[in-house]
Amino acid sequence: MTEPRALKIGSRGSQLALWQANHVAERLRERGHEVSIEIIRTSGDAMQHLTFAQVGANVPKGMFTKEIEEALYQRRIDLAVHSLKDLPTSLDAPFAIAAIPQRADAHDAFVSIEYQNFPALPQGARVGTSSLRRQAQLRAVRPDLQYVEFRGNVDTRLRKLSEREADAIILASAGLERLGRTEYLRERLPVLVLCPAAGQGALAVETRADDRGTIEALGFLDDAKTRFAVSAERAALTALGGGCQVPIGIYCEPSSEGFTISGAVASVDGRHVVRAAIDHQDRVEPAGLGKRLAARLIEQGAETILESASR
Repeated sequence: MTEPRALKIGSRGSQLALWQANHVAERLRERGHEVSIEIIRTSGDAMQHLTFAQVGANVPKGMFTKEIEEALYQRRIDLAVHSLKDLPTSLDAPFAIAAIPQRADAHDAFVSIEYQNFPALPQGARVGTSSLRRQAQLRAVRPDLQYVEFRGNVDTRLRKLSEREADAIILASAGLERLGRTEYLRERLPVLVLCPAAGQGALAVETRADDRGTIEALGFLDDAKTRFAVSAERAALTALGGGCQVPIGIYCEPSSEGFTISGAVASVDGRHVVRAAIDHQDRVEPAGLGKRLAARLIEQGAETILESASR
C-alpha cells in the first residue's frame, strides 16, 4: 500500500465526466489519499453546438482531452479521468495510462419512450445519433429509418427524446447506467447489429509518465482483463487508421478460450459492411490480436470503405 498523497484530478464538466472523476476520487479516498477535482473545458465541449460534419478535419487530435493534458503537463493536476474512447490511440511521450478500471457494459443502447426494441420502429421513424459508426451500421439493418443528428450530454439527449425530436436515440449503455438514467433503455444492441466503439464502457486514468508516486497510487484500480481487451481494440483501430468519428466498431470480450475480438466497418450509407471476428490464442499479445483483426477486415474490403468515408 502506497503512502497517502494529495492528488488533484482533471475532468471535463459534464455530468457523466464528473461521475467518472468522482468514482475514481472515492476509490482513492478509500485508500487514504486526499483528492480534489478541477473542471477543465475542452475544445470538444466548446463545439457541442456543431455537428461532427461541421467540425470536420479542423479539430486537433484529442478534442475532448487536449486541454486536460496541457494541465497535466503543467502540473496543475496529477491525473485525469477520461472515457477511454475519447482518448487518442497513441499518447504523447510525457503521458501514460496508469490505470484502466474494470469495464462497464460496452454495448450501445436503444432508448425509446414508445418502442420496445429497434426492430419495432415503424418505417420512416427518426433515430437520433451523431455517431457515424452508429448511423452506418444501423443503416445496414434498417435503411428505411431517418437518422438525425443528436448532440449534447445524456440529459440533453433524453430531453430531446421526451420532446419527440426523435422516436428513439442510441446511447452508450455504460453512460446511462452510471447516471442512473435507464428508464427508457429498451434494448442493448447485439454486436452483430451494432459493434461498439473501441474502448466504449471503459475509463482511462492518465498521468505523467514520470510521476511514479501517482502511478503506484493508482495501480490497484487497473483491471488486467479490461486492459487486455481495450488494448487489442485500440491496436485494431490504429491499424485501420481510424479515430472516434469513423464508421468502425471494435469490441474485445472475455470468452471461454480467453478473448474474442470482433470488428465492423460500414460505409456511411450502410450499403457495404465488412465484419470479422477472431478468437484469442495463447501467448498472443493484445496489440498482435488487434492487428490480426484489422488485417482480416482489410482483406475483406474495409480499406476501400474507409477511403470512401474519408472523402
